[in-house]
Amino acid sequence: MKLLMLGGTEFVGRAIVEAALERGWEVTVFHRGRHEVPAGAASLLGDRTAPDGLAALATGSWDAVVDTWSAAPSAVRDAARLLADRVGRYVYVSSRSVYAWPPAAGLGEDGPLVEGSPDDGDVPYAEAKRGGELAVTDAFGADRTLLVRAGLILGPYENVGRLPWWLGRIARGGPVLAPGPRELPLQYIDARDLAAWTLDATAAGLSGPYNLVSPPGHTTMGELLDACARATGSDAELRWTEPEALLAAGAAPWTELPVWLPPGEMYDAMHTADVSRALAAGLRCRPAEETVADTWAWLESLGGVAPQRPDRATVGLSPEREAEVLEALAKG
Repeated sequence: MKLLMLGGTEFVGRAIVEAALERGWEVTVFHRGRHEVPAGAASLLGDRTAPDGLAALATGSWDAVVDTWSAAPSAVRDAARLLADRVGRYVYVSSRSVYAWPPAAGLGEDGPLVEGSPDDGDVPYAEAKRGGELAVTDAFGADRTLLVRAGLILGPYENVGRLPWWLGRIARGGPVLAPGPRELPLQYIDARDLAAWTLDATAAGLSGPYNLVSPPGHTTMGELLDACARATGSDAELRWTEPEALLAAGAAPWTELPVWLPPGEMYDAMHTADVSRALAAGLRCRPAEETVADTWAWLESLGGVAPQRPDRATVGLSPEREAEVLEALAKG
């Protein structure tokens, strides 16, 4: 199998490239040269946002292309049009953010979608991903397009900082603000499980949209943070706090307390997706314990500091903010 990866040097793209190489696939990575390409992959340099930035893709043919682009849909449009006659299938790693707000609990792939255009430039994330979907479908047709609508993604190489923040915070020890309830079910996908399913689906010739996260309740908030404590060997004291108290104390879900959302509309949107279609197509999800332990091992190999995407805000409570929230809770 000949695979063209647009990107492929960070997080999800890198996981896909490494998984394809392990299968013996012939992999070409088109990238900007900011990071090393995994050993064994061919390299093509270019910046798809620059004039003539796709010149390196003007020749060559592949069985499939995988694209994780999250910015201007016009960049996806231009790549898809250029490759339509020389690539068998276009796999676009999209997002469950493309569903119109608020997505209902248990929403499947047939839910209502946000508006988007393949010709858009800089637009909000949800519209950008939807525009990317439309761009690919316009160029390749529905039967040659696979749309991977991922939810929360964790695992080694994470450059958003959610699980790395929890690991780093718990590794420091002491009292740790733990957002409850402990038994709150979580739904996410390990980037390596996303990669494995995506390559299986590509090889099988699947098309159309698939929600791609673990089944609802794959783990819980308590299991995730307990796994962080075990992986780091920390003696941190997890101070479990109910959602109402955290919100009253001013703690911001998702951003200051990564992964966590209190029960309600946002929680339903993020942690209750219907993934029966992907499960029927072979989705397998490793235990949270493995995701956490492997992410910690990767962080340690980097000296404990994870890379940060320049287009994403830093997540997690600062020590000062955590102290403020704990103080507010004590007074509350």
